[in-house]
Amino acid sequence: MNKSSINEIKERFDQDVERFTSLETGQTSTVDARLSLDLISEAAAHLRPDAKDLLDVGCGAGNYSLKLLEKIPHLNISLVDLSPAMLSKADERVSRKTEGRVSTICKDIKNLTQDKESFDIIVAGAVLHHLREDTEWNHVFANFYQLLRPGGILLISDLVVHSVKPINHLIWERYKSYLQTLGGEEYQKQVFTYIQIEDSPRSYEYQREILLESGFNYVEILHKNLCFATFYAIKENSNSKVELLSPGETDQ
Repeated sequence: MNKSSINEIKERFDQDVERFTSLETGQTSTVDARLSLDLISEAAAHLRPDAKDLLDVGCGAGNYSLKLLEKIPHLNISLVDLSPAMLSKADERVSRKTEGRVSTICKDIKNLTQDKESFDIIVAGAVLHHLREDTEWNHVFANFYQLLRPGGILLISDLVVHSVKPINHLIWERYKSYLQTLGGEEYQKQVFTYIQIEDSPRSYEYQREILLESGFNYVEILHKNLCFATFYAIKENSNSKVELLSPGETDQ
């Protein structure tokens, strides 16, 4: 089956702005959406409490930026999305919550050309599953690495698959059951059809390998439930090494 084009994706999101301004309506198919948002914002605050500049790629209506502002106020935020309508809504909502600068960039994330080492934090929430070929994944992750300052962090929350087929089948059968509890069989089929047409998710392990190859020093999972994962990658600062646990330590 042919996947949706970038323009088809843009047009769909242009028509769906209001739904994505609310987790109750915009993220119903995402398992643990609220928890993932909380973990991303709290991880950012623990790793880069001094952050000044945030790049929110595939920002949608701005939910991730708004959540980070609760933990790190006064961020300068660059919002990136294919959809002008989504960008307008995100700009409106985010500008009310920060005294920092807010800019909008209407682009495909594959075509970002911002200056190197411009950001302390990059957030990619529910956007990377739109990448198709291996070359696109490699290019985007390498570009994220270049855009981050030393000590910067990349935070990702997205749909994933499992590399081992029997386990992937098991997980997606359980996801099917989860969706049916939300809206019945018709809703489940609607979500699965949408994923088949529009999405090309990769496994966490696949993404971790590319992130490490791109130069990131640490890539670690924050949370995973069924076919959704939240994780982070650190571009280590030579002047401030990441503090690591000793073997057997729990830091309780």
